[in-house]
Amino acid sequence: MRAVVVKEYGDVTGMYLEEVDRPVPGAGEVLVRVVKTSVNFADIKARRGGKGNKLPFIPGLDAAGIVEEIGEGCRSVSVGQRVICFPDNGSYAEYVIAREVLVFPIPDEMNMTVAAASPVVSFLSHRLLTDVARMEKGESVLIHAAAGGVGTTAARLAKQFGAGLVIGTVGSEEKAGIAREAGVDEVILYKEEDFAQRVNDLTSGNGVDIVLDSISGEVTERSLTCLAPYGRLVHFGNAGGPPGMIRSVDLHSSCRSILGFSLGTTRKKRPETLQETADAVIPMLASGRLTVDVGHEFSLSGIQEAHVLMENRKSNGKIVISVGEER
Repeated sequence: MRAVVVKEYGDVTGMYLEEVDRPVPGAGEVLVRVVKTSVNFADIKARRGGKGNKLPFIPGLDAAGIVEEIGEGCRSVSVGQRVICFPDNGSYAEYVIAREVLVFPIPDEMNMTVAAASPVVSFLSHRLLTDVARMEKGESVLIHAAAGGVGTTAARLAKQFGAGLVIGTVGSEEKAGIAREAGVDEVILYKEEDFAQRVNDLTSGNGVDIVLDSISGEVTERSLTCLAPYGRLVHFGNAGGPPGMIRSVDLHSSCRSILGFSLGTTRKKRPETLQETADAVIPMLASGRLTVDVGHEFSLSGIQEAHVLMENRKSNGKIVISVGEER
């Protein structure tokens, strides 16, 4: 089968499209023929050597396709079924292996492009708002990187869950338009104004109830200055550099919380908890009540171009990779 293999850490020249052995499912595993997959920023970090992957490896976190074979003991899926999945060993390939617990059937009416674009951003956004932040109707939400895949999806879900005010930070006017289209009520260009001061102005000095922070560093520290009493700051990524410094004195008297979440850790250590998320998210995606923006589509042979686009922050919406025909 064809697969993209990272043989050297660093830039995209270390990725190669080549023939590799097709994997064979073991007990409790499912072989999926990939129709489409997607590019996530974690794939960039892995290619650079920042995720601990041992060379050589196949990048990619999620895929949409057709069940080709099932291993011993598998009961929840059957051959020929349309699914989304989180493979253990990369998704930039014509076939992938995933544990049965991380394979989720999708209905016939669900478009494969939507399916491929959705798993990470929809599962992550849903968990951040419901299980981690425990958002209540009427609460206000600040989303950093609001024009990205997670940002736009989280904004749409927050509005569906009854958020009173959704604020987003972005880096350009172009991205501001994307955030507004996703339902963000107030967009802040963080390069032009102090986002924390602007948030406090918008909330009459009270701050927001929830902050979704995938940036880290100074952004995390500044976010605490616009977090309301009893507010929850959810930290789920380090796109902006090293973690910020949090002082314990900023927490107890204000009854505020700092919460961490990693979808990758959850897939590894508590994968069974994602079934409830799938049961909530997949029907929303299939019916169109939740949409995921797809801005670009490439073939496997265009994977280097796709990575450069995301790495230079020139992508709008999700980047989908077409691998095979659904047939």
